[in-house]
Amino acid sequence: MSLAFGAKLDKIGYVEFNDLNLWVSIFVFAIIFSLILQFIWTKLSIIKIINASSSNSKIFYAWVTLPKPKQWLILNVLIIRCWVPVFLAVYPGFFVYDAFDQYQQIVTRNFTTHHPLLHVLSLGGIIHVVYHLTGSHNLGIACFIFIQMMIMAGIFSYALLKVSKKYLLYFGFFPVIVMFSLTSAKDALFTGCLLLVFILCHELLTNPEKFWTSKLTLFMFAISSIGVMLFRHNGRYAFWIFSLALLLLIKENRKKIALLLVFCIITAVLINNALIFILKAETGGKQELLTVPIQQMTRVWKYQPMNESDKLLLFEILPEKAMLTYNPKLSDTVKIHFNNEAFSDEPFKYVKLWFRLGVTHPFSYLNTWLMTSYGFWYPDTIIDVYRGNTVYTFTYEDSSFFGYEVEPPGIRDSKILWLDELYRKMSHDIFQQKIPVISMLFSPGFMAWLFIFTLGYLWWQKRYRDLVPYLLPLIIWLTVLPGPTYLVRYVWFLWVLLPFMIDVLFRREKVG
Repeated sequence: MSLAFGAKLDKIGYVEFNDLNLWVSIFVFAIIFSLILQFIWTKLSIIKIINASSSNSKIFYAWVTLPKPKQWLILNVLIIRCWVPVFLAVYPGFFVYDAFDQYQQIVTRNFTTHHPLLHVLSLGGIIHVVYHLTGSHNLGIACFIFIQMMIMAGIFSYALLKVSKKYLLYFGFFPVIVMFSLTSAKDALFTGCLLLVFILCHELLTNPEKFWTSKLTLFMFAISSIGVMLFRHNGRYAFWIFSLALLLLIKENRKKIALLLVFCIITAVLINNALIFILKAETGGKQELLTVPIQQMTRVWKYQPMNESDKLLLFEILPEKAMLTYNPKLSDTVKIHFNNEAFSDEPFKYVKLWFRLGVTHPFSYLNTWLMTSYGFWYPDTIIDVYRGNTVYTFTYEDSSFFGYEVEPPGIRDSKILWLDELYRKMSHDIFQQKIPVISMLFSPGFMAWLFIFTLGYLWWQKRYRDLVPYLLPLIIWLTVLPGPTYLVRYVWFLWVLLPFMIDVLFRREKVG
């Protein structure tokens, strides 16, 4: 269905659900892929990869005799060393994806809950303090990015100790990893926290005695869990669901796990509410929760016949001039004009309108959701959702793979021009997205199916406990499907988890 639907959406912008050939092709694909999956999973189950631990080399012996903290420090330094040339090339870093709006909240002291307040304070606070000390916004941005680089390098180094040092070059050089480690967006720190929760959940299941007796491990689990809930709004709801699932699935130490999870959730709620109270932050509108319904009604208005009374009712919450900017792959241009006051006064009136339009145009509603999500599950998608949008320093054209720019008050001041141009090309040109095979390494859809393939393999092998740590990333992935559009930044964690997925598929030992 992913391939059949995705090809249609990519080519003509909708799926013809009454097309018999479409369903025949899906049926044929299902048979073929079922046979392929069973063959691959059978082969994988008998493959034995020789672990690096069998090496007798002097270098390896010298490495394993080092204490874990020293190993971690060496890996940390090596990763930062790999990133520094890119940092200098894109100096002061990728200050993008609402960075200006977040910084302005600090400058104007007008806070909202649209962006996670903890991230607003950390990003804007560091930049503002450095600016007042030095008079340079660029230096402030660079300081924030560099601090984040050290945090992310530390987390990835810890991950390497848990999975395998052979992935050092991947974390050090793969562009998608480097891009988002050097971006100001909240996705970086959120993903770092998510990775730690994933690793420590493995620890909880495979080595519970070490987990519960190590104060450092418990502290890391608590901090990273709280970070998941505070750095992205969907992380909060995903962690709540994950906590419930964890308690239902794991019987050992259930009371301890419950106490730990409740502590993390209550702490995150208290911190968030305290920030809202102290900063007097205004709560955001309902348009973020209503992204899909807003886009659905707009699509019906644009492509389907509507009676005048329904049009007038729709215009009360969505101005006609806003709906004229309709982009089937992106809801931002319409939802930003949503009339929250009108909706809040009589919500049921507009819910009835949404339901009524959906009953008469169900396939239009379904196509609406597919168009804003198919990049997350169709491997051959070109990420171009911002095509034609003018931002601070450029206009998006063929690709919206990555934001790349430096928003005000920062200014790009590259120290290595050729490397800066390479990252600009990967971000804004189709470039790597059109190279066969290579394009899959940059595809959110391919990474999603590799993730699902890994979960299926674990299920097929009846390794149900090994599935548990993957539940939180899976829930996070599901929460982005009803979002405003598909972007790499929302599912960057799939790239971060790639070494763990490879180890699950090609090694018989359990990760962690």
